[in-house]
Amino acid sequence: MSANPPVKGGVVPYLTIVDGAMKAAEFYGRAFGAEIVTTHPVDDKGRTMHVHLYINGSSVMLSDGYPEHGHPALPAQGYNLTLMVDDIDRWWKRAIDAGATSVMPPQDMFWGDRYGQFRDPFGYLWSMGAPIKKG
Repeated sequence: MSANPPVKGGVVPYLTIVDGAMKAAEFYGRAFGAEIVTTHPVDDKGRTMHVHLYINGSSVMLSDGYPEHGHPALPAQGYNLTLMVDDIDRWWKRAIDAGATSVMPPQDMFWGDRYGQFRDPFGYLWSMGAPIKKG
């Protein structure tokens, strides 16, 4: 692990995890093939203030809640995180097999993508999309 790995992507989500940032990082590893590129040590309460992941060529940051520093862990709100992938059915199966819950199974959509949504065990809504393969 690098002490200061490069941040990949133009917009980088930084998720405060209700039930353990390290547990979430492990889940994202199983579900998305996420690579943990750096972490801060866990404190005496079992929390970590920073986990940096690479998922599908982009950075995603995680932390546990630190309400005493103005960063409470709140349930996931009204947004989703979208992964554009090369083979949605393969990625989808891996996420569901890892413990994600299907919200909308992948289907061919009118805008030209195969698209679906699922919720991870930490409450975050994810969507996946891939161009519909022609031929």
